[in-house]
Amino acid sequence: MPRKETRNAQGGGSIRKRSDGRWEARYTIGRDPGTGKQVQKSIYGKTQAEVRKKLQKTTTSIDEGVYTEPSRLTVGEWLDIWLTEYTKDLKPHTFKSYKTDVNCHIKPALGAIQLSALKAHQIQAFYNKMQEKGLSPKTIKNLHGVIHKALSQAVEIGYIKTNAADACKLPRVERKEIKPLNEDQIAAFLKAIKGHRYERVYLIALFTGMRQGEILGLTWDCIDFEKGTILIYRQLQKVDGRYFFASLKNNKSRCITPASYVMKVLKEQRRIQSEWHMKAGPVWKNTDLVFTNEIGEHLTHFTVYKHFKHIIKNIGIPEARFHDLRHTYAVVSLQSGDDAKTVQENLGHHSAAFTLDVYGHASERMKKDSAARMERFISGIKNL
Repeated sequence: MPRKETRNAQGGGSIRKRSDGRWEARYTIGRDPGTGKQVQKSIYGKTQAEVRKKLQKTTTSIDEGVYTEPSRLTVGEWLDIWLTEYTKDLKPHTFKSYKTDVNCHIKPALGAIQLSALKAHQIQAFYNKMQEKGLSPKTIKNLHGVIHKALSQAVEIGYIKTNAADACKLPRVERKEIKPLNEDQIAAFLKAIKGHRYERVYLIALFTGMRQGEILGLTWDCIDFEKGTILIYRQLQKVDGRYFFASLKNNKSRCITPASYVMKVLKEQRRIQSEWHMKAGPVWKNTDLVFTNEIGEHLTHFTVYKHFKHIIKNIGIPEARFHDLRHTYAVVSLQSGDDAKTVQENLGHHSAAFTLDVYGHASERMKKDSAARMERFISGIKNL
């Protein structure tokens, strides 16, 4: 069959009809830096008009410097590459979470789609289906974060032109109501932990607001008894059965000045640990950790948490979590008159606005105290 071809059709390039009946347009995207030869690509379509339209759009993007060569990678293949090559700066716990999201949810639903052909409505349908299956809005938001980051990297290196996840709508994430311990529960808790092997761990959590990993990763060089300060710059984490030190949640260290009672608790911990050291002799592990077992080894998250749950169940609040000790500290601090900026810095939040957003609504006493202050102000003004 004779080949029908038109050169320099609208937008440049060449168009011909193939022996299989399809139309093909060839265009040049530049020269190979190694050989100096022109690099040509093809566009296919059912009709000459269809191909000409595609060609014109492509050559215009080349002329304007916005051309992106279509990627033949599938979404699944790109996600594997992204996880391997572009997530080196992630904390191990975060990387594991991303990998789980990719392998358990994203790849089964979107992995077979060609990366350059992925559309916003396909991602949106995936989110909607996940919500119908019972995944929480927070989990769907996390999945979106992984997809968006991976596609943003693909845009940056030129595999795709735009990030299809930009146009997706996410379900609204409702903030869970925090449940700090009230005064009666705090009193009951303090009584219940008296003499417990992890009493001082729980006291530090309750009266500093430190996270569990921050407490278990605390070393003696971070305690300044003379100045009465604690430096918090890392945490003890566990991923895939392995314990290691990791940076803080927001990668920002902080130095807090706790109540003098907290420093007394730490001095007591140092005294008891010194006794353990002497008894253990050469068996002692020189980890320099503040909280250890009787031979100097680090404490495990699960064991500390398991004992906490047992205690909390016995005092009638089985739903309480270890993290609620941190919430309790924050609310008590605000109730006691600490300003939001101070509480924010002590907790290590990224902003005071975030602190107020989380805790500002948590205490009826704060509202009543505010009303009482305003009442005193009004009374004073009226008596002038």
